[in-house]
Amino acid sequence: MSILALGVSYRRASVELLERLAFSSDDLAKAYRHLGELDSVREGVILSTCNRVEVYAEVGSYHAGFLELKRFLADSRELDPDEFAEPLYSHYEEHAVEHLLGVAAGLDSMVLGEPQILTQVRQAYRRADAEGAVGATLSAMFRGAIRTGRRVRAETDIGASPAAFVEAGAGMAGEVLSGLARRSAVIVGAGGMAALAAAHLRERGIGRLQIVNRSPDRAERLAARSGAEHGGLDLLTVAVAQADLVVSSTGAVGTVLPAEAVREALSANGRVGRPLFVLDLAVPRDVDPAVADVPGVTLADIDDLRDLLAARGTAPAEEIDRAGAIVAEEAGRFTAWRRAARLAPVIRALRDRGSRIRAAELARMSPRLAGLSDREWEAVEALTEGIVAKLLHHPIVRLKDAQAGDGLAKAVLDLFGLEPDPEG
Repeated sequence: MSILALGVSYRRASVELLERLAFSSDDLAKAYRHLGELDSVREGVILSTCNRVEVYAEVGSYHAGFLELKRFLADSRELDPDEFAEPLYSHYEEHAVEHLLGVAAGLDSMVLGEPQILTQVRQAYRRADAEGAVGATLSAMFRGAIRTGRRVRAETDIGASPAAFVEAGAGMAGEVLSGLARRSAVIVGAGGMAALAAAHLRERGIGRLQIVNRSPDRAERLAARSGAEHGGLDLLTVAVAQADLVVSSTGAVGTVLPAEAVREALSANGRVGRPLFVLDLAVPRDVDPAVADVPGVTLADIDDLRDLLAARGTAPAEEIDRAGAIVAEEAGRFTAWRRAARLAPVIRALRDRGSRIRAAELARMSPRLAGLSDREWEAVEALTEGIVAKLLHHPIVRLKDAQAGDGLAKAVLDLFGLEPDPEG
């Protein structure tokens, strides 16, 4: 069995495509059932975040696995495969391992070293485990990825600010609105990103701040921490009518802020001619893209932040190199474990074969050795054990040699007529 990773990320896909491919928490149970029915897939983990949708799987072969996982994405998200064929990428075997470890380390993120991805990798693994979709191989691989992410954050200085997206978007809003001090803002949502937005806007001297959320209780808790007003989503249109800036980051599936609601808000008394900046930090998007066509409104989403974030200063090259070295070290550690796990049944079968032959020959010769004393019999047993061990020593050493490749293991199985028991 081999490891294959197949996916689409922010590097080549639009936010519109990413949101169409994204799996919500409610989608995953059905998706894992579907994944488990694929002929080529033995284990699987779905990693679906704002910036990527990837499936990691242990498959029978690259070609069959690639075709089945591609069809799995298409069927699960009800898309024509041609719609995501161009940005689709795959990584196989050690390249798949290195890719996942680099993702967990934050080296493949829109914002270098951003910390949220490690939590998302951990959550993806836990969900796959809960669904019974992972076995020994992907469990070890994802545990290694989580360990890699922790090491990179502890041993290097590449970690990005958790508020990087908020800071970049607020900077864009400040340019459009000629500053944010004493402006009025509304935050849609009450999760982690919304909390970061509230804190950052307070630092920038925002004036009136309102928190609206599907759960008014959560909105109230965030409002209490940030000195804001609060309410439910039923107040959204009224809140937008009073705001200069709207920041939306919810986990909702579907549009939270439609274009018609924005038009209605901008037509309110005293609002005409006052610009509005809307920052959509959610994937799938909270804000109807048609909002950008409403006169007086500037809309920015994740796509609009890419170039801005990429152009900002990154960590020193030596820190990136240190992080890369950690990824390489941990990838090597996983490869060594996997090789040992693959070879253990072969080595065990080889040793068992030697022991059986030795025991059979001693049994065959026992009538002729019946006159031996106990001490002499022990000497014969020790001698035969030593002969078998010496004969098998070099083949076993060569099997453990990382440069020998799996072909040598197959040759040993064929030459000695072995049928290893993977369960031991």
